[in-house]
Amino acid sequence: MQKMAELLGLGDECREGTPEAPATAGSCLADNRLNLDVYPDGCRWFLQLFERRRGEVVQVEFLRLSSNDHLLGTTLGILPHLKHLKSLVLKGGHARDEFGSCQLGSLTSLPPDIGNLRCLTHLDLSFNSLSTLPSCILHLPSLCVLLVSHNSLVALPKNFGSLSKLTFFSAMKNQLKDLPQSIGELAVLQNLDLSENALEFLPEEVGNLHNCTELDLSGNRLSSIPDSLDESSAGELRRLFLPSGEDSFTVTSEGCKVVLACGIRFYFPPGAASDPLQIYFRTLAPDPQCVKLRHHDVLLSRVLELQPHGVKFQQVQIWMPYASPQTLHQREVVVRTFSGQNWSDLSTRVKQKRKSKKHMAHCSVLHFSWFLVVSRLVQNECKVPTEGTLLFSSVDPNIKVTFPPGVTEETRNVKLQVLPISAEEIEEITADAGCRASPLLCLSQDSLVDFLRPVRIQLPLPPGVTGLNLDQSRLHLLHGDLEGKTWDDITSQVVLEFTHIYAVFEVTHFSWYWLWYTTKTYVGGIAKKVYERLRMYQVNFIALQRKRDPEQVLLQCVPKHKVDPVLKKLQDRYQGPEPSDMVEMFEGEQFFAAFERGISIDMDRPDCVDGRLSFIFYSHLKNMKEIYVTSPVDRKGQAVKGQVSFYRAAVPDSIPEDASRRRKGPDSLWLATLPIKLPRLKPRWGENRGPPNGFSFPPLNLGNAETGYLTQTNLLSIARRVGADWQTIGLNLGLTYQQIERIGYNNREDLDKQILDMLFSWAQQNSEDPDCVSKLITAMKESGRQDIADEVETIIELGQQKYRESIRRVGLEQESSTEDSATAMM
Repeated sequence: MQKMAELLGLGDECREGTPEAPATAGSCLADNRLNLDVYPDGCRWFLQLFERRRGEVVQVEFLRLSSNDHLLGTTLGILPHLKHLKSLVLKGGHARDEFGSCQLGSLTSLPPDIGNLRCLTHLDLSFNSLSTLPSCILHLPSLCVLLVSHNSLVALPKNFGSLSKLTFFSAMKNQLKDLPQSIGELAVLQNLDLSENALEFLPEEVGNLHNCTELDLSGNRLSSIPDSLDESSAGELRRLFLPSGEDSFTVTSEGCKVVLACGIRFYFPPGAASDPLQIYFRTLAPDPQCVKLRHHDVLLSRVLELQPHGVKFQQVQIWMPYASPQTLHQREVVVRTFSGQNWSDLSTRVKQKRKSKKHMAHCSVLHFSWFLVVSRLVQNECKVPTEGTLLFSSVDPNIKVTFPPGVTEETRNVKLQVLPISAEEIEEITADAGCRASPLLCLSQDSLVDFLRPVRIQLPLPPGVTGLNLDQSRLHLLHGDLEGKTWDDITSQVVLEFTHIYAVFEVTHFSWYWLWYTTKTYVGGIAKKVYERLRMYQVNFIALQRKRDPEQVLLQCVPKHKVDPVLKKLQDRYQGPEPSDMVEMFEGEQFFAAFERGISIDMDRPDCVDGRLSFIFYSHLKNMKEIYVTSPVDRKGQAVKGQVSFYRAAVPDSIPEDASRRRKGPDSLWLATLPIKLPRLKPRWGENRGPPNGFSFPPLNLGNAETGYLTQTNLLSIARRVGADWQTIGLNLGLTYQQIERIGYNNREDLDKQILDMLFSWAQQNSEDPDCVSKLITAMKESGRQDIADEVETIIELGQQKYRESIRRVGLEQESSTEDSATAMM
C-alpha cells in the first residue's frame, strides 16, 4: 500500500482506509501499460494518477478499465487526452450479482472526442449496455480490432464500412436484426463473429468479404444465405454457409468449405468426391444406449451424424465446437467416431479462438458416421516390436513400462492411461487417514494374446511412503477388471521390488493396477468403493409420489446402479417412478439444477401440461433433460412454492441451508434431494382418450346467451379447417411456447390431435371469459385465417338471431298469458 501511494505521489492521508488498492506499483502502471480493470475502484486510482503524474499517464499506450466502476463517467472525459493510446479496454462483467451472473457495465456511449485517438487500433467494449454503436468509433482511422459482444445493439450504423482497416469484429450476444450494406466494404476483415443475435437475413454485400476466413453466424434466425457467400472466389474453394433450417449440402470434385449454423465446419479438398454427392447432417442429443463412454470420460459436445454412412473420402477435415472442461486437469480432448460396430478415438488437435474464446476440436476423417467430442484421461501409446521398447506416462514420468526383447512375435500397439489421486481424496472417501494409494494405472493393448515374457512395470510408492519407512505387510498391489467391479489383491502372486521411491513388478496381461498402503484386511472392497466414487457416474432422475399425499413429490438424482435399492427402500412411503420414466444422463455429464431460492411452480415454469409437471434441467452441454410427474388428484390453479437442488461436481460456495443439512459425509460430489409440492391443476381438455378422434370432451359453451355461444360441435367444425397453422393460431390465442411444444410432442405424427388439443386447451382456460369468442376471431385474423374468422362470426350471428327470436317468443307468451288472465277476471 505504501509503495502504491508513493507511486501515485499521494500523502499519508491516502495510505490508510484504502484496503482494495493495488498491492504493488508494477500491477498498476508498468511502462506504457495501465491495467486497472481488476480493482473495484480502478477509476479512482486512474483519476488520482492522472492528476499527480499526468505527464506519464498521457504516454500510456495500453489502458484497461472496468465499466462496472461508478466513476467511469468522469474517467471517460479524460481518455481523449491519451493521444498515444493503442489499446483501450472498457469491459463490464467484473462484478457479479447475488446469483453469480456477470453484471453488464454502465457504458451506454462514448465522448465524441474519442474519435480523435489516431493511434487506437484495439477497442474492447464487451459486456456493456450499448444500444447503438457510438458514432465516434467510425472516426478511428487506425482501428483494426473492435469487440462489442454482450451488449444490446439492435443495428449497426449505415456507414459501418468506413472502418477500412478493421480485421476483427465481434458483436456476439447482441440483438442485431440486420446488417448494413456497407459491411461489404471491409476489404481486410478476417474474422467476423455475429453469433447469438436475431439476424433474419444477410445483405448480398457480405459475399464481398473475400479475406474473411472466420465467419460465425450460429445462434441466429437465418432462413437463407446470400448466393454471394456460396460463389467461388478466384483461386479459392467454394464456401457454403448453411442456415439453421438446412440439413444437407452438395460436395463436388472441386471440393468446398462448409460452415453449419451450429458452428461445425468442414473442409473437403479437391478430389474428395469423384461425383457430386449430397451430404446430410444433423446434431443429436447423446443417447446413452448407443454412446458408451468410459468410466472417466466426460462428454463435451452433442453427437454429429453425417450421411450417407460409410462413404469413403480423402481426408475430410472437421472442426467441432465443444464445452471446455475447465475444472478437469491432466486430461485430453479427442473426437470419437463410430465405425458401425465400435467407437474409436481420432487424432485430434484443439484450438481456442483468441478473441471469441470458443474451443474447437479438429480432426481428419475417412468415412462418415457419428462424431462427438470427449475429455478422457491422457493416453500414451507405443508400438511394441519383437526387440522390445519402453513406454512412459506423460502425466507422471515416474510411471514406466519396460517391454524386454522377445516379448511378442508380432508388433502390437499398447496404450497407457494414468488417473492421479491425491491423498486428500483417499482420506475423504475412506474416512481413514492411514489409507494411501499410488496413481491408478490402466494398460491395454490391441491384441487378445498375453505377452510371451513378463512386462516390467514401475509405480511410485503411495504418498508419504519410502523405501526407508516401508512396512511391506501394509503394501498391497491390486488388479482390477476393465469395469472396475472387482479388485483382487495379487501381492502374493508377484515379486515386488522396492527402491527409495518406487515399486517394481512384472505381469503378462493388462488392465488396471493400483498400489495401496493400508492396515485394512479387505483392500479390494475399499478399492472398489474409492473407484466408484472417482469414476464418472451414470445417473438417473427419478420422481416418487408420496402415497398418503400424492401432491408431494420427491425428486431424486442417484447413480444408475443405486436406482433399484433406492426404489426398494422408499416403496413403503412412495410410489414410483409413476408415471415418470427415469431420465438418463451421460457418465461424466456435469449438470446443475439449483432452485434453492424457491421456484414458482405454475403453468409456465416448470411446464404443467395435461396434469403433468415437467422439470427441465440444463447441463453445461446445453442438453435438455426433462422429468414428468403426474397426479390423479383434481387440483386448483394456484402455484405452490418449493425447493429442489441437484449438484454434480464441485459444491457451490453458497448453498441453501436446507440442502446443506441433508448433506451426509464429506463427499465433494454430492446429490441433494428436497420434496416439493405439486400445484393443483384443473383437468385439461383431451385428457380422457376415446373414439372416434382420440379425444373425449365434456359439454362446452363459450361466450354467453346475449353475444352468442360457440359449442363443442362448433369448435370441432372449426378444428377441421385449421390445418398446419395451428401453432401460429395457438400463440395468437395466448398459449405459451412451452404449451405449444408439449402439445406437438404429446400428439406427434397426428395433426388432428394436435389441433384439437390446442383448441380445446385454450377453450378450457378461457371458458369463463365473456370476451373469449371475440379473442378467437381476432386470433384467426392475426394468423391470416380470415376464412375461419368469418365462419366464427357467422356462427355467432346465427346464435344471436336465435337468442333474439327466443326472447320475442317469450315476450309473446307473457303477453298472451296476461290477456287470458284479464279475460278470466272479467
